[in-house]
Amino acid sequence: MTSDPTPERSGDSAAEQARRHADRYGAKPRTPRRKLAVALGLVVVAAGMGVAYLGFQKFGPEDIDAEQLGYTVVDDSTLSIRMKVTRDEPGEPVVCFVRAMDRDGAEVGRREVLIGPSTSGTIELTTTVRSSARPAAGNIYGCSDKVPEYLRAG
Repeated sequence: MTSDPTPERSGDSAAEQARRHADRYGAKPRTPRRKLAVALGLVVVAAGMGVAYLGFQKFGPEDIDAEQLGYTVVDDSTLSIRMKVTRDEPGEPVVCFVRAMDRDGAEVGRREVLIGPSTSGTIELTTTVRSSARPAAGNIYGCSDKVPEYLRAG
């Protein structure tokens, strides 16, 4: 007695084997399931790309990057803030908003700083903020390339 795994009818065609398989286990159409899997995969990929795009728009690199280099309390109503502004388009003016805050973190002074066009992409500058109470800290609130008309020269 030999334990040969060879089937008795080894010369059956693929179609005959498929028919016998369908008779034994039942025929299940595979194409709708496969199409559904491909469609679902495409939807997942498209959704992932949409989320990546939105994330890049919100958290991606910015056109204007402002960095605070330090601040000095000059007196009871004046704060001096040193900052560095880097922009992608140095030929365009930008406006940065700086503010002075008291010990509790409340804003006691604010100033808009116009940074005009230049040849350098990075500019370091110092500005003074007048405050209504003794300032304890200062920071850069934000920068924008949408400069209000009243800040534009000429």
